[in-house]
Amino acid sequence: MEKTIMVFVLAYFIGSLVPGYWIGKIFFHKDIRNEGSGNIGTTNAFRILGPVAGCFVLAFDILKGAFAALLPSFFGLDINVMLVGLFAIIGHTYSVWIGFKGGKAVATSAGVLSVYNGPLFWMVCAVFVSCLILFSMVSVASMVGFSFASVMSVFYYHDLVLSIIAIVLTGFVFYRHRQNIGRILSGNESTIPFGLVYWLKKS
Repeated sequence: MEKTIMVFVLAYFIGSLVPGYWIGKIFFHKDIRNEGSGNIGTTNAFRILGPVAGCFVLAFDILKGAFAALLPSFFGLDINVMLVGLFAIIGHTYSVWIGFKGGKAVATSAGVLSVYNGPLFWMVCAVFVSCLILFSMVSVASMVGFSFASVMSVFYYHDLVLSIIAIVLTGFVFYRHRQNIGRILSGNESTIPFGLVYWLKKS
């Protein structure tokens, strides 16, 4: 029992690591929470700190989700990977290091899914990239990707635990993107520098 509790607590603290915030403070002398969108995740890191830092933040956030999901295997425990990974996702969104605030749960959730269901992870990645190419908006790609994961979990995999967590996380991701949704509807959402919508606006 003690080992089980330790795994969940450790998953939370792994998820709560904030590379975007730390890289900004240490190497750029910037608080990423006070610039751009104010988010500590990949998109704002790209925008404020540049592509190298952005790529590192993306990789780190995915890997911390994957590492947390692997904890039951490391400790020889028979615990559902998604349940442990959920604590890493909570840590990412409510990090103890920055006053229980955090990111939007996208990359860390992807890391957890990569361990739990590899084929679904790659399908979600394909949907995400396709949406980026079409709409040039990370927010749209994130919401569509989570929605796709929920639909596949319920109607294709028939996985109760995955379905419940995917649906809850999809609702949470939509909530965290509520301001983005307003900007999308008004035509003011920020775009990345490639993709169909970006080129249409530019032309």
